[in-house]
Amino acid sequence: MSSSYSDETHLLYIPANNGMCGEFKGVDKPLVKGQLWLGADIDTINLLTPRLEHIGELQAWDINAGKQVWMHPFQYQLFDSVLATAGNLVFTGGTNDRMFRAFDARTGQVLWQRRTNSGITAMPVAFQVGDTEYIAVQSGWGVDAARMQARLNLVRPWEFPDVPQGGSIWVFALD
Repeated sequence: MSSSYSDETHLLYIPANNGMCGEFKGVDKPLVKGQLWLGADIDTINLLTPRLEHIGELQAWDINAGKQVWMHPFQYQLFDSVLATAGNLVFTGGTNDRMFRAFDARTGQVLWQRRTNSGITAMPVAFQVGDTEYIAVQSGWGVDAARMQARLNLVRPWEFPDVPQGGSIWVFALD
């Protein structure tokens, strides 16, 4: 998941997950074409610290001062990259509620959100055609996010809602 820096606010926006920890144990397994091969035993992972109030966070940091300016909590994991725009907006998806959100870059206030057909793990992009600026993002939960969700459900069975698979592009025009 990629962070994003704004020349306007001089803040770094970081997608983060708390209380998720574990270890991978390396294994000597031959590569079999067409089968999943990670080089590690993923069954040894213990992902969640017990009794967390939330897991995901969108954090804004003043990197010159080394201080966190604001944080927006998400009940579940945040599994997406962040886009900061020159218009003082920050965009991210990455939650299993399938929302794509716009935040005020200075305060962290949610300004807008839209539920999509699937979860979003793709990096949002900004582009302009004529006088109109657009934000585009692919909605599709994907393999890594689905595996993470399954691992979380092993620790806390069925606490984490299933996310339908997708694969569509959403484009939004900005005022």
